Amino acid sequence: MRDVLDDLLAVWRSGGTAGVGTVVRTFQSAPRPAGASMVVAPDGTVSGSVSGGCVEGAVYELATDVVASDKSVLQRYGVSDDDAFSVGLTCGGILDVFVEPINQQNFPNLEEVAADIAEHRPVAVATVVAHPDESWIGRRMVLRPDETFGEIGSERADDAIADDARGLLAAGRNAVLTYGPDGQRRGEGMSVFVASYAPRPRMLVFGAIDFAAAVAQQGSFMGYRVTVCDARPVFATTARFPKADEVIVDWPHRYLAAQVEAGALDGRTVICVLTHDPKFDVPLLEVALRLPQVAYVGAMGSRRTHLDRLARLREAGLLDSELERLSSPIGLDLGARTPEETAVSIAAEIIAQRWGGTGARLTGADGRIHRHELHEDSGVEIA
Repeated sequence: MRDVLDDLLAVWRSGGTAGVGTVVRTFQSAPRPAGASMVVAPDGTVSGSVSGGCVEGAVYELATDVVASDKSVLQRYGVSDDDAFSVGLTCGGILDVFVEPINQQNFPNLEEVAADIAEHRPVAVATVVAHPDESWIGRRMVLRPDETFGEIGSERADDAIADDARGLLAAGRNAVLTYGPDGQRRGEGMSVFVASYAPRPRMLVFGAIDFAAAVAQQGSFMGYRVTVCDARPVFATTARFPKADEVIVDWPHRYLAAQVEAGALDGRTVICVLTHDPKFDVPLLEVALRLPQVAYVGAMGSRRTHLDRLARLREAGLLDSELERLSSPIGLDLGARTPEETAVSIAAEIIAQRWGGTGARLTGADGRIHRHELHEDSGVEIA
């Protein structure tokens, strides 16, 4: 919903009702992830996308019907349907799309949720998308780390959903939660989609060089909040890094240590060290490689630079188990030469490490293209 929030708010503030379709679950090679949304305004205008063009027409018609009937619908689109080709989902994927009417009456907290998202405050919205009792469908709760607004239908259901939704919010994940009709942990019948709006993950780029500008641009494109840091003020300027969210003039190791002290890093943070200058990157990597909570630490340099860097880090007291966390030379082997190509190779390694990809060509691979984590024991499917 993040991408279409402004358009949805415009309808909400006017007192109108928007038809909103949201991908809540995907299977196989679905073109858009869970959480992708499309808004149909009262005047028929559309914003957003649930499938990159495949099933937009069908969702548009359903959204119009949902607004007219004031009844939410969970609809599956995929190649297993007889009309798969008629709605255009020919890529082999399957989508579960929840289509609902949204207005001030049924979503009174929308403006507050939008404010949280705009200010990078973590907030989650849990919505019942399937239930044996139709009156439960469309009910929602809004959750912050220490507050809950709204009710689903029973104290047991509210408590279970709130606990699980906060866990997803902490991880920044969207997911479908499955319970018994009254919120029983062991059972089925009720499905709840949790949309987590955690602050954007951070990408810290150290070294204000031309490669850093390309990496910052790639990181911004991937959805990271990008910080470029360098101790040299003549190079660390916003003019040189227009795609960065912030440019910091400071010694890299000192800035990183301050961010750790402030609790500003989490398990999604990626660190790219591009200085390949021992006086900067060795003290910086001493800090970075001892951080258990970051997702990725990569350092630029030739293989000779890498070996020299490892020797210096060992002299500084780093253990082999800590050095094994270092991706160096940084990036995947794409044959990259330009800063822009190198940035793609770094982004590719970050993505592969995040999702367990191999970096091999898909044309020679078997099995599923998109990776999903399934926690069957908890009844949570994370897409």
